[in-house]
Amino acid sequence: MSAATDAFVNQNKPRLLEELKQFLRIPSISTLLENRPEIDRAANFVADALRQAGMENVELIATAKHPLVYADWLHAPGKPTVLCYGHYDVQPADPLELWTTPPFEPTERDGNLYGRGTADDKGQMYSHIKAIEALRAASPSGRLPVNIRFIVEGEEEVGGASIAKFVAENPERLAADVALVSDTAMYAEGMPTLCIGLRGLIYMEVEAAGPARDLHSGLYGGAAPNAVFGLIELLAKAKNADGVLQIPGIYNDVDEPAAAEIASWKKLPFQESDFLAKEVGSTELTGELNRMVLERVWSRPTFEVHGIAGGFTAAGAKTVIPAKAVAKVSFRIVPRQNPDEVVGAFREWVRKNTPKGIQAEVRVLSSAPGLVVNPDHPAIRIAARAFGDVFGKETVFIRSGGSIPIVGDFATHLGIPTILMGFGLPDDGLHSPNEKYKIDNYYLGIRTVAHFFEQYAAA
Repeated sequence: MSAATDAFVNQNKPRLLEELKQFLRIPSISTLLENRPEIDRAANFVADALRQAGMENVELIATAKHPLVYADWLHAPGKPTVLCYGHYDVQPADPLELWTTPPFEPTERDGNLYGRGTADDKGQMYSHIKAIEALRAASPSGRLPVNIRFIVEGEEEVGGASIAKFVAENPERLAADVALVSDTAMYAEGMPTLCIGLRGLIYMEVEAAGPARDLHSGLYGGAAPNAVFGLIELLAKAKNADGVLQIPGIYNDVDEPAAAEIASWKKLPFQESDFLAKEVGSTELTGELNRMVLERVWSRPTFEVHGIAGGFTAAGAKTVIPAKAVAKVSFRIVPRQNPDEVVGAFREWVRKNTPKGIQAEVRVLSSAPGLVVNPDHPAIRIAARAFGDVFGKETVFIRSGGSIPIVGDFATHLGIPTILMGFGLPDDGLHSPNEKYKIDNYYLGIRTVAHFFEQYAAA
């Protein structure tokens, strides 16, 4: 690790942290249409930060929804090009009453920075920009060791449709040797971790319609179909008591992890009791009981219900038989599963299993495939070494049960692998109240990204 880069971080810690706090104070919630001014403010903040770091050709690119931020620095002839990706949008902060401190007033507590977007993804993405600043400050000529492009989006939390379209239509503008994404977590605190596999995501709405209108449950109960109950009855058939999905064909293209991969997972310091008590916080774990927990969350397809709306839920009583109900549901799919084929199988299953008197409609809101990255790719080997250098430990390789759709787009349209170099921790509470990011990991992220750029150039 460069002594000059290390000195830059140590000398500028208060400023680096205050800048991140300014970024986090912008409530850039991409799901809220009325929040567009805050989305624009966050995009401009990123653009300004890139300019201040010395990046060139900084541009806000209009899309059908939220703007993309592009920048580049391409003055290292003969050296590789790295495409840095991140997102400036965040999840809603609800339920607000569960936050210890306000979600958009970043607060230091016990060595962590609490606030929405701290780990997902503002704190991690901002490390990339500050790594550029650190390298330029450490170089007498202000030059970077590698060529750099940035593409930062504001729709990751709502499907990322705009950036997917942009990547597909602009492969020359985004040409690179490898992409770098910091939007994942280390396996454990202090353990450098590269993620080499992601599950894909298919997000859908299932709407059930019963009677033509809400009905009086005394006059019609026992004879009229109930849309809420019918929807619950349908969804309850999707998997059995052992956690096995019941959609025909759903496991057809599911590969077993290689024996070496399973062996490496068994060496990780994983304790099921800690996972249950400290991360899940329930009384029992569910899922395929003949599979180890890491298999269930990393390499197996799943079906989840995220919410159901319908009928009367306000204070007091109203005895109605609901005419309509809607559920938000999703599949997490694994590499080789085709999203279109999974959706087709699910539609057919819904058609055959919808209860009598109920009409069900499936609407797909977004979909992206799962993928695995070759850990022997030269850039990934260098990234693993650089990560280990900074943290003083050997880097481990894991998969993630989560989804980052852009990684598949980079592979498909740019033909490049993605280094998933995350600095979060498993208990950071992404998408939950009291999301946090370890402050030391913010600084270590800056050092690690800068060190990777230097090592990649040297190799």
